[in-house]
Amino acid sequence: MRIGELAERAGTTTRTLRYYESRGLLTARRTENGYRTYDEDDLRLLRQIRTLQDFGFDLEETRPFVDCLRAGHPAGDACPASLAVYRRKLAEIDGLIAQLQQVRAQVGAQLLRAEAELPAGPEPRCELTSHEREQGERTS
Repeated sequence: MRIGELAERAGTTTRTLRYYESRGLLTARRTENGYRTYDEDDLRLLRQIRTLQDFGFDLEETRPFVDCLRAGHPAGDACPASLAVYRRKLAEIDGLIAQLQQVRAQVGAQLLRAEAELPAGPEPRCELTSHEREQGERTS
């Protein structure tokens, strides 16, 4: 198949495919007249790359999976290098989750403090009404 068909079947653009080619992730074969041609294996590589990118992997992190597929394995994660990338990504995700849990705890504590310090009585108005905003715009 030619580059346009591959791009369409993979749900990407020809520009992206050329970029992947420049990065060594995709290898085009050339016809006699110079057109790039691809096959179903190339489509499989692209689907692997796109799936990993959907999971948050950057392009360079997909390389071991592509290499694994090129080596003839039925799945891109059937090689030790791919498993190592999975482990690193999980550790990164765990670190981000821990950070978010800390931020959540801090925001929760701030909310509790702020609620406890609210004065009794009617709620204070913190925002101008649209009428007050219009008045302010006219006087400025």
